[in-house]
Amino acid sequence: MPLDVARVRGLFPTLSGGYLHLQGADGALVPETVARAVSAALRVPLSDRGGAFPSSARADALVDAARRAVADLVGGHPSRVVLGPNTTTLTRALSRALSRRWQMGDEIVVSRLDRTANVRPWLTAARAAGVAVRWAEVDIETCELPAWQFDHLLSERTVLVAVTAASGAVGTRPDIAAVAERAHQVGALVYVDGAHATPHAPIDVDDLGADLYVTSTAKWGGPHLAAVVATAEVLEWLGVGRPSSTRLHSDPIDVDRLERDTLELGGLPLELLAGLVASVEHLAGLDESATGGRRDRVLASMSAVQRYEAAVHSHLVGGLRSMRGVAVIGAPVHPAPSLSFTVYGHTPRAVAEELAHRGICAWNGSAGAPGLMDALGVAELGGAIQVGLMHYNTFQEVDRFLDAVADLR
Repeated sequence: MPLDVARVRGLFPTLSGGYLHLQGADGALVPETVARAVSAALRVPLSDRGGAFPSSARADALVDAARRAVADLVGGHPSRVVLGPNTTTLTRALSRALSRRWQMGDEIVVSRLDRTANVRPWLTAARAAGVAVRWAEVDIETCELPAWQFDHLLSERTVLVAVTAASGAVGTRPDIAAVAERAHQVGALVYVDGAHATPHAPIDVDDLGADLYVTSTAKWGGPHLAAVVATAEVLEWLGVGRPSSTRLHSDPIDVDRLERDTLELGGLPLELLAGLVASVEHLAGLDESATGGRRDRVLASMSAVQRYEAAVHSHLVGGLRSMRGVAVIGAPVHPAPSLSFTVYGHTPRAVAEELAHRGICAWNGSAGAPGLMDALGVAELGGAIQVGLMHYNTFQEVDRFLDAVADLR
């Protein structure tokens, strides 16, 4: 069923302020149901987990519900979900845990397409472990990340490949399954940054071949939290929840041991977990005709979101490319609904400020990926202007934005 964007917009009270929100790649607006869920969680007694009394049992239930919600959104089993405050913190924790097994002479592969959050933690871990770093490069014309280059980057010493499933800066969606297949042939783990991919398409971590998939709840309209979905093999390798090698491989993993294994650091913000669950329910309900369990409804709704956003994004790209003096960076084949562009004679900051004066919210700078902007040759210009669409944006809003850009020239 096509996305009913008028109904969807009614779910976001923040859209009533008159601003045009095109900063979706940085974080989505929060639907009313999410705000209410956080507030409701704070209005009842909550305690630390593990107690025999109701407020503690309520905390246990919230954590369990959050793990199940993440699993319904991106696939995998709830027992394989690790929760945390943000993707950078989770990636740092996992880079430290994984690098304890690395040896001198091992190699990792990182991508020039990726944002800093999925590059710097691995560089730091590699430096501490004496591990070599190899770089997957982008095509500077299209901003694609060719999978064939991994044939030359990978070796028998490769222990990990870190790569994004979608770029929030230029919209590129690498062929993760093809990269993962190559990496697994040499025994390397694949760590996928799904922060920008998750809000825009149906995701199945197992189909991608991701050994670890990290995602940010704020990117799809949830509170500021993050989650990693790992394979059972990776958690076992890390010694999480498997105290005895005699246990069957199909036995459930004791995720509550994660705190003791330093992957989930400290207590979890229980009220925000309630918001996380509500945000997945929001996504599952975007296609009113969807039926079945929550996972089925998520897949149907996110397919509708993908189709709708692709059409609006195509309208945006076509409008910008038709303007003299405006350069859209890259030309990915199947882009996520985000892009970066420059305007001749104007700094990105000046463009962003002028747009803000006209009630249009758009980012400027490196989009969290300074290495990419440097490789593309725009870092010295101050980066670029970034536009990120969400499922609540409309064709009419894009036209308003295009009119504003046209007036700059």
